[in-house]
Amino acid sequence: MTATNLVYRINDRTSHHNLKRQSEPLPTVRDHEVLVEIRGVTLNALPCSDGAGVVAAVGDAVDDIHIGDRVIVNIALDNLYGPLKNQAHMLGGGVDGYHQVPQECKLDYVQLASLDCTGTTVWNALYGYVSMKPGQTVLFQGTGGVSITGVQLAKAAGAVTIVTSSSDEKLKFVREKFGVDHVINYRTTPNWAEEVRRLTHGEGADYVIEIGGAGTIEQSIKATASGGMIAVIGYLAGIKQEDMPNVPLLALIQGCAIRGVQAGSKQLTIELLRFVSRKNVQPYIHKTFGFDRDEVMAAFD
Repeated sequence: MTATNLVYRINDRTSHHNLKRQSEPLPTVRDHEVLVEIRGVTLNALPCSDGAGVVAAVGDAVDDIHIGDRVIVNIALDNLYGPLKNQAHMLGGGVDGYHQVPQECKLDYVQLASLDCTGTTVWNALYGYVSMKPGQTVLFQGTGGVSITGVQLAKAAGAVTIVTSSSDEKLKFVREKFGVDHVINYRTTPNWAEEVRRLTHGEGADYVIEIGGAGTIEQSIKATASGGMIAVIGYLAGIKQEDMPNVPLLALIQGCAIRGVQAGSKQLTIELLRFVSRKNVQPYIHKTFGFDRDEVMAAFD
């Protein structure tokens, strides 16, 4: 193991083009810490918040993780079980900052890195409160990372999947690539909740992965089955304050539950890794970049 490592630092946050690549000494590993050689990271809402690699060194008090183990990042250091408690302690940290990858899991490091934020978020949405059952219907908004990962997990679990998007090209892609059961273009079908009802024989979706926020929540509630669950994970669709729907009343009428989901606990991520291993789910990677500066800039561009 070398005495230094390559890192990117930014001192002027006006542009990612101010990123500087430099060599730094390896950090000293304290008793309850592990040193991980990162082999892959992903670009989510928090760039590089997800990562996977191999353990290069362990502290004297560490007995459950060993040199050579494959691990992925735990995005919330102090969130071992239950709901997220303290966002001030997210990223980095000691032993609890990493999840050991099951030996039977054959995913590469880039695929593993892609599971942490998007995978744990959607796993939390589907299994963190009331567990999804085979045959139930899940609606995903858009074709971003959470929705794509969610579709793969839901299909592997035997769910019926619906995806909404404003792009017929993207809808065709998810249908052909991932076997999505139903697709809806919300531009051409603005009252898409009605279409969800039609596709589900009047029942509605058992789970809705809500990414739009205020601008889509009314349609999401109307599309949800009685007793169904809406997992709010995003806020991409804004709306004027005077146009805000009466969410409590709509939820009461529909008889559905609404919960906010911010990634998930270490325990949920462990469950996710076991599921992915046993079901042989292959997380979809659209494009990869190297670590030299030109490729890093291209990734952020």
